[in-house]
Amino acid sequence: MEKIKVTRKTTESVMSVTLDFSPLASDYRKKINTTITFLNHMLEHIAWRGGFNIEVSVELDKFTLTHVIAEDLGIALGTAVREYILRTDGAMGYGDAVGIIDEAKAECAVSFEERSYCDIDYHGIELSEKVEGMDTEDLETFLEGFAQGARCTLHIDLLKGHNGHHIWEAIFRALGTTLNCALAVSQSRKGKTAGVAGKIEWTIE
Repeated sequence: MEKIKVTRKTTESVMSVTLDFSPLASDYRKKINTTITFLNHMLEHIAWRGGFNIEVSVELDKFTLTHVIAEDLGIALGTAVREYILRTDGAMGYGDAVGIIDEAKAECAVSFEERSYCDIDYHGIELSEKVEGMDTEDLETFLEGFAQGARCTLHIDLLKGHNGHHIWEAIFRALGTTLNCALAVSQSRKGKTAGVAGKIEWTIE
């Protein structure tokens, strides 16, 4: 499977996310256009560590709110990743990893079992309210939106760090490497799901 494209349209925004699983392009950064420079940078880390191209375009209808962009884009990206998991026989569907840069270190773990849950624990490390002009709350909102869209369980633990930029780089590096594990295909996983419950079936009357 080469590409998956997801478009999420509301009265506030249109978010288009394409996951391209051909080799990582030399100009992959240029295809990530969220309108928020630091959020672009975080997605670059996911693409680089995840080993897949991410193309993002954002259209806004008067709602130039960072919160709206972060949340809606997180949901759209999560939905695209979930689609890959559902369509790809043998995708692992779970993984964990550590991300580091200089003094900062973070751990991430994910499992795609149709259970939307996001837990971010800073373990007493104080974060600044803003980093590179972006609210910490909105970076958290992006991750929460990702878990909602992906219907995955996502745990993030910050273990070390004091530089705000490095802290978020460590977190998003960990997420990218974790997705690299979760999206990997294994012959031993053919015909299986990420969770022991197997394929979930609903009957609604």
